[in-house]
Amino acid sequence: MTHDCSFLEDLDVAVSFEEGDRTDHSADWGTEGSDRAVVPDAVVRPETTEEVSRVLAAADERGVPVTPYAAGTSLEGNAVPAHAGVSMNLMEMNEVLDVRPDDFQIDVQPGVMGSAVNEAVEGHGLFFPPLPSSGNLSTIGGMIANAASGMQTVKYGEVGDWVLELEAVLADGSVVKAGSKAVKTSSGYDLKHLLVGSEGTLGVVTRATLELEGLPEQIRGGRAIFPTLEDAAEAVFDAVRSGVDVAKIELIDGTSAEIANAYLDTGLPDAPMTFIEFHANHGIEEEIDFCKAIFESHDVQRFEMAEEEDMDTLWQSRKELAFALRAWDPDLEPLQPGDVTVPISKLPEIIAYAKDLEAEYGIPVPCFGHAGDGNVHYTALVEKGNPEARKAGKEVYTRVVEKAIEFGGTATGEHGIGLGKREYMDLEHGEASVEAMRRVKRALDPNDTLNPGKIFPETADGERMRTAEADD
Repeated sequence: MTHDCSFLEDLDVAVSFEEGDRTDHSADWGTEGSDRAVVPDAVVRPETTEEVSRVLAAADERGVPVTPYAAGTSLEGNAVPAHAGVSMNLMEMNEVLDVRPDDFQIDVQPGVMGSAVNEAVEGHGLFFPPLPSSGNLSTIGGMIANAASGMQTVKYGEVGDWVLELEAVLADGSVVKAGSKAVKTSSGYDLKHLLVGSEGTLGVVTRATLELEGLPEQIRGGRAIFPTLEDAAEAVFDAVRSGVDVAKIELIDGTSAEIANAYLDTGLPDAPMTFIEFHANHGIEEEIDFCKAIFESHDVQRFEMAEEEDMDTLWQSRKELAFALRAWDPDLEPLQPGDVTVPISKLPEIIAYAKDLEAEYGIPVPCFGHAGDGNVHYTALVEKGNPEARKAGKEVYTRVVEKAIEFGGTATGEHGIGLGKREYMDLEHGEASVEAMRRVKRALDPNDTLNPGKIFPETADGERMRTAEADD
């Protein structure tokens, strides 16, 4: 359906009704070119919290949906305006507001790119540890909305763990503060972590205070090559269980290595391997030796550390895999990107299960990911234009998710629910827990103004999460 958004012209905020601009906001990276794209009726670009508040208050009063939009790099349709209405592009709110090195803190607006945070603080000997590998093309607001994490989660945790305070605008235009600039608090409900990961369905973040860390004096990285994927997965589990102090520990299977080689001409062996990186202020060589000894007990074939000047090249093949998958074979297309996460003891089993399905269905299922925290990225590569192949690929995807949940894990470690994983909410959380989430949503957004159509199972059928009073 379409909505009359002419009221936006009276709000003193930048607004566009141009078709090209609206089409550009119809999808994110994961839904571009798909039937899930939806063209909004208008695009607004607020520059201040006050402008965000005015737009939301006016839209909420008229029953017009508002979907927050940032860099458009999410993978589950999180930023798709599923019910049209207003796409709120926050990229104009891109200022670093304050850096307080003595407190290890930085204040930023939501449109600040992740890499810009590190650029703003590196002169103080600081950095933002949980920054995802996509930090150079993702915004802080988007990371907070989707509870993002990345390669360094195994040592430093998720983005949400480093958020101290948020300013956010609720659906009715109310401006709230969540959290504080103190490193801990036991005061009241934890609204901050309610907003983190809510995918813009509860509020629009307009300012964030992030905690920082001192840059490690020693950084070393390398890779280890294994004869089998089972050996590699078991080595990762053993290293984490044994307490190896590692900042990154990534795993890619032989198929992923082949795809990366074809895309980057890196010359890596088409074999299972792990990429590792160590951060320390002293004693880093001892930690490397500890890791090497564990890997050797799992038949590692090569364990090699890179020189400092070669670090970017070392990690390039892992960072570029998402793009490499799309370019690998012109006759194949990757389906929905999976990002299940399981308890670390189940990592070898979930990877083995995915590869068993690869053999069973005869479909390439490359597996890679942040193995140190049990996170596995995977996708089914299916023949273009073949509905039977797509059906089979969907079955593979679903069975891996179901197995991960059976193992006590989650359908999504970092991409969020969005449009793509709504059907797994009841299975993962249980009906009573999902109903509790609905009550929170209806309490804070009774008209379902903010990012409707996301997260909840029934929204897959086109429903909006309105309260009875709002429906009346």
